[in-house]
Amino acid sequence: MKESWIVIVNVYAASKKAGSMWRKAERLLKEYGVDYQCRLTGAEGNACQLAYAASAEGFRRIVAVGGDGTVHDVLNGIMQYVDTPEAAAAGGTLDEFTLGVLPMGSGNDWIRSTGVPKKMSAAIALLASGSFIQQDVVKASLLDTDGSVRSVSYMANIGGVGIDADVCRVVNVNKKLGYRGKILYVKALLYHIIHRVPSFARVICDGKKVFEGSYVSMALGIGKYSGGGMRQTPEAVMDDGLLDLTIIPELPMSIIARKVPKLFTGKFHTVRQLVLSRSRSIVVVPYDEALPCAAVPGDPVEVDGEVVGHAPVKFEIVPSQLNILTL
Repeated sequence: MKESWIVIVNVYAASKKAGSMWRKAERLLKEYGVDYQCRLTGAEGNACQLAYAASAEGFRRIVAVGGDGTVHDVLNGIMQYVDTPEAAAAGGTLDEFTLGVLPMGSGNDWIRSTGVPKKMSAAIALLASGSFIQQDVVKASLLDTDGSVRSVSYMANIGGVGIDADVCRVVNVNKKLGYRGKILYVKALLYHIIHRVPSFARVICDGKKVFEGSYVSMALGIGKYSGGGMRQTPEAVMDDGLLDLTIIPELPMSIIARKVPKLFTGKFHTVRQLVLSRSRSIVVVPYDEALPCAAVPGDPVEVDGEVVGHAPVKFEIVPSQLNILTL
């Protein structure tokens, strides 16, 4: 295993400004004496591919330079390597890896929970000091209607089903157009609430059904923050081995409008109409109200702000933990 850091710079982050911002970070890394090698997204691959290649080469200390999307991609590159027969044969496990971040993206919700400062010099000083803890990682498996796994993605923070994923899709489009700010999430959320079409699902937590019926949205995660500072799972703990779940059932518009501000105050879990749960695994199975026993495709699913497909889906805590940079 290599002792130096591999720094993966997403040059497309922050509306493609991260590439130029990286020059300042390079200077600071040298000033703080951080031993590192750098790889840029682009011709050599995306952040996921670069993280996978670095892991296969023996790097176990990886820094994501960008926002939440970059952290998500780097984590998935690490996990794709950990899942290979080569890693298993070499005894490679997730807890060998350390993930740091130098925040340069438009979305930086993950660092709100970890305590990594947004200021570049402070984040690099923290990296140089070697301040780390362990956190859980979530495996999200998209399922076919027969229960077989279609695809797998890994999550470092928060995911969602329904309007939560619709909001992420719209916001991501607007970010590519250069728009920024919390207002993007608020506007997209209100639009989709007003224009929502009822969806139906059964939700099973650790083998026990906790919800069945019509819902507006679901959020589940190990972090507290998403969507530019919203707190859909405000009591989540990143290293307790459990996923926090918040289901918003179908409610009158008047109630939803009154409760939306609580998303930004950390008091959303006090809304009595919500369905809350905490477990190691969560399965969301959509159904048609007219044919409740039939297998049907469901609402979109997002993982760390990236839309990855549609329900049915299973979220579960993986056995090992990841070392992360923290305050």
